[in-house]
Amino acid sequence: MSDKDLIDVKELAPAEVAEVDLYQRREKIYTRHIEGFFQRIRLFTGWPLLAGYFLLPWLTWDGRPAVLFDLPARKFHILGLTFWPQDFPLLAFLLIIAAFALFTVTAFAGRLWCGYTCPQTVWTSIFMWIEQRFEGSRNQRMKLDQAPWSAEKALRKGLKHGGWLFVAFATGATFVGYFYPIRDLLWEFLTLSSGKWQVLWTLFFTCATYINAGWMREQVCTYMCPYARFQSVMFDRDTLIVSYDPGRGEPRGSRRRDVDPRALGLGDCIDCELCVQVCPTGIDIREGLQYECIGCALCIDACNSVMDKMSYPRGLIRYTSERALEGEQTHWLRPRVIGYTLVLLVMAGLFSWRILDRTPLEMTVIRDRTELYVTTQDGSVENIYTLSVANMDEAAHEFEVSLEGLPGASLIGETRHTVDAGEVRRITLRVREPAGNANTPATVVEFRLQSTDQRELEISSESRFMRPMS
Repeated sequence: MSDKDLIDVKELAPAEVAEVDLYQRREKIYTRHIEGFFQRIRLFTGWPLLAGYFLLPWLTWDGRPAVLFDLPARKFHILGLTFWPQDFPLLAFLLIIAAFALFTVTAFAGRLWCGYTCPQTVWTSIFMWIEQRFEGSRNQRMKLDQAPWSAEKALRKGLKHGGWLFVAFATGATFVGYFYPIRDLLWEFLTLSSGKWQVLWTLFFTCATYINAGWMREQVCTYMCPYARFQSVMFDRDTLIVSYDPGRGEPRGSRRRDVDPRALGLGDCIDCELCVQVCPTGIDIREGLQYECIGCALCIDACNSVMDKMSYPRGLIRYTSERALEGEQTHWLRPRVIGYTLVLLVMAGLFSWRILDRTPLEMTVIRDRTELYVTTQDGSVENIYTLSVANMDEAAHEFEVSLEGLPGASLIGETRHTVDAGEVRRITLRVREPAGNANTPATVVEFRLQSTDQRELEISSESRFMRPMS
């Protein structure tokens, strides 16, 4: 039998319970490259995210960037829609929907977001790929770090950090491009004519990307991200998580490929520690579920590759539930998942309806409070109102103001106004009611604002008409 039939492994000591110091020195994690089914899935989930992030600021819509958060103008363009600060409740609602979507996915399949689409995971994977291209495999990187400084080491390190800085700068500039037209931004960078704020924020996000994805890596997931801390609240015994099957794998130990492990009293785990070497957070999944696990399935692909070499069935490490590991049947449809899903669907439907039914017009009516009312010589009663009209459309419109809810009353002042796109116009009007028209001290009235050139563009707002006590 050749030496290739042997798989050398290091025997692990039993896990010991140790107290972890929050401020202890970080031990650098040297991850091993692995390929497999789940890594191909991560590739297909990561690339659309990257493509969308880097390409969206370059797309145009009606002569402007398709996505642009124009803070000076207080307008937020998203494809064909324009949002204003008055639409902030929509943003809050969208964040709530995103949170419930995260809760739903987590309750059903654990930390899929973290393992496959989280920007920290995707960008860290890019930085790790650059590191492997210039510094080599896991063992080569370990030897390189331990070797004394030389021209070759300086070159490899310099190329790696140069690649990191390039990706970090592209990330930072693209992020700023969502708030400042990216074509203008890059041209100003090339001609050294950028404003200080554009430069400052680009450098800030460049440094943030470089530090988070290049240096901190798993520490962001372990110490900075709150999701790792409260995820266990959303887990139950039926949640799909990356798990090691101790019933099948224990006891661990090395063996030859042609030897029946049962004859040696061993399980299927050959204790190769490949699952530990590929883990981006440096944990041993065989010690059970840990909050550092981001569900990336690297350990699954690594273990499956070993099982294939040993001619053992795959799935020693797999996506499964705690209930399935105990030999019971996983309950896919359960109250928590059904509840999250129904709430998510209802909120998504309400949000979609609100977007489709949204009117790019806002009107606020403020009654003059210096005088509740004015009584004229003929006994008529007048109230003074100020209408604040915001045209949130991309085109100018002529609007006409009308009054409802007060029969016989008349509007005194100009009732037709042309409001430019993005303009906020203040209109002062007087409402006159003939004498003896009503005996109540106050009546609810409704001001209606309608576009004369686009009749479906209208809005109304209520106020009160005040009279002297009879």
